[in-house]
This record gives sequence, structure tokens and C-alpha cells, in this order.
Amino acid sequence: MPRNDPAMSTIIPTDQRTLVITRTFHAPARLVFTAWTRPEHLVHWFGPTGFTLPTCEQDFREGGRYRFCMHAPDGSDHWVWGEYREIRAYDRLVFTWEREDADGAPWVDTVVTLTFEEEDGRTRFTLHQALFATGSDRDEHNGGWSECLDRLALFVHTA
Repeated sequence: MPRNDPAMSTIIPTDQRTLVITRTFHAPARLVFTAWTRPEHLVHWFGPTGFTLPTCEQDFREGGRYRFCMHAPDGSDHWVWGEYREIRAYDRLVFTWEREDADGAPWVDTVVTLTFEEEDGRTRFTLHQALFATGSDRDEHNGGWSECLDRLALFVHTA
């Protein structure tokens, strides 16, 4: 396409549609990984601040699917579902992340990669999610994941 083509102005660079969050948890990788893999743990921390997880269905195996309902303080439900693509116990987890908007239209369809690196009893954790359709979709997920990871930090610290 020519450089002055108006369609080119709407293309958002890949790095602006990719979310990367890195945290250090004061817990071993085995514990942090397990918190992601069992419904009895997920219901205690998954979702932004003030959210609950009344539905947490999980077939935790490669090719298995999950389906969660995050219930917001305002009473709205936010459904997310996907498929586990890769599971390497205690160090890597890859899954699809699909959501709909309030009208039932597909809103987000991305891939999430989690890595867990243990050092001296702590876990260096990285969440990578891509590719979002827009930078604002990425930013909204950044806020939600950041609150979710704050809750995870408290959960693994008290576990």
C-alpha cells in the first residue's frame, strides 16, 4: 500500500496491542502455578478488586477448556472462556482468552502466556496477552489483570 493510503493510518502496531505484566510473588513457583490451576484456589482471588467467581469450570489439561463468570460489584457478569494450549507444570501455562461484550458480540479473542520462574523461594511471574484489536482493549485488561494479580499476591502470601 502507498504510504499516504488512509487505511494505513488505522493500523495499530503490534506492541501497542500486546500486554506484558511482570510481578514477583513472595511464594514458590509451585504454589503460584497451582493457584492458577485449581478452581478451589481460583475462586479466592481471580478477577479485579471486588469481583467474585461464582462459576469456575475447568478441564485442566492441554486441549481442555475453561469457563469463568466474574461477578462485578455492580451486579454485572463478565464471562470468559478458552482452551488450554500448553501446560508445563510449575513454569508455563498458555491458554486462549475469549470474551463477549454486553450485547453478546465477540470483544476479545487473545492468547495468554504465563511464565513462572522461581528464584530463592520467590516467583518471577510474567503475563503476556496478545493481540488485542485496540490499545484501549489492552489498557482495560491491564487494569483488570493488575488488580487480579494484587489479589493473587495476597492469596499466595497467606496460603
